[in-house]
Amino acid sequence: MARRIAAGAAYGGGSIGLLGAAAVGVLLAEVQLAKRSVGGGVAPLPPGADGLYGKGYGPAEPLRLALLGDSTAAGQGVRRAGQTPGALLASGLAAVGERPVELRNVALPGARSDDLERQVSLLLAMPWQPDVCVVMIGANDVTHRMPPTQSVRYLAAAVRRLRTAGAEVVVGTCPDLGTIEPVYQPLRWLARRASRQLAAAQTIVVVEQGGRTVSLGDLLGPEFAANPREMFGADNYHPSAEGYATAAMAVLPTVCAVLGLWPEADRLEADRREGMLPVAKAAAEAVKEAGTEVTGARAPWALLKHRRRRRLPATAEAPVPTEEEARRGTGGAS
Repeated sequence: MARRIAAGAAYGGGSIGLLGAAAVGVLLAEVQLAKRSVGGGVAPLPPGADGLYGKGYGPAEPLRLALLGDSTAAGQGVRRAGQTPGALLASGLAAVGERPVELRNVALPGARSDDLERQVSLLLAMPWQPDVCVVMIGANDVTHRMPPTQSVRYLAAAVRRLRTAGAEVVVGTCPDLGTIEPVYQPLRWLARRASRQLAAAQTIVVVEQGGRTVSLGDLLGPEFAANPREMFGADNYHPSAEGYATAAMAVLPTVCAVLGLWPEADRLEADRREGMLPVAKAAAEAVKEAGTEVTGARAPWALLKHRRRRRLPATAEAPVPTEEEARRGTGGAS
């Protein structure tokens, strides 16, 4: 299915349905039940975390990190800038690279993949160009029933533009919506199936455009299934601070590796179920285990890796406003 979605996107195909019509009646009832539970709390707006991290590493030219995507990339659901995935990734990247990191986040809560064109244009219009971009997108595509062929076409175009601009790109693929606790069967199973199919298709098109992917899986790993009360925020939908930290830990090794900063070698380890596979097979395998990285090799092959995670700082440092932000009186955390 993922291969068909990706092929349909590449050749301008129409919608490829993920759900059978016979399930519509049951789904409508399940959706109404889920709506009464999911989002019932109040998720605070994401705090601004743009700025300079790791200033103590000296006057070296900072690495430039950008985040794009939806509410997960923006950090909706937490109240402190240091708890957002952007701040956590910037602090972790600064610590590994021992260089300052300048963060810009253009993600928009509620965004679908068709908003990526606007976000990329906004980012590339800034006076600096990113070294690495992290994209987290897909959940709203599933919940708003965007045809998956359209979804991955928008993502492929965004990755292509960013790569053409000289940025490395790491995409956190669609999370497994079947982990949202108030969602009941059979909607839970269908949500998981649709999420994983989209994530696999995203992996195929991103690798084809020269990017890397990290499977966010069951948001983001077995911790969410084991501790849903701790990992989800007040609205039972967006991650909590602990959830975002887990997400950042899954993505950080690939962000560092794509910049040549990760201390772990890129050689494959068979005992960790790593290997070179056809890209569609690698995509299908990646969605089964959160934190799995897929990167392109010689077409049609891809490398499947399970990078060892490193513990992030307990609390990300507060961003230091850049000179431009200081002149405008913006930036930094409150």
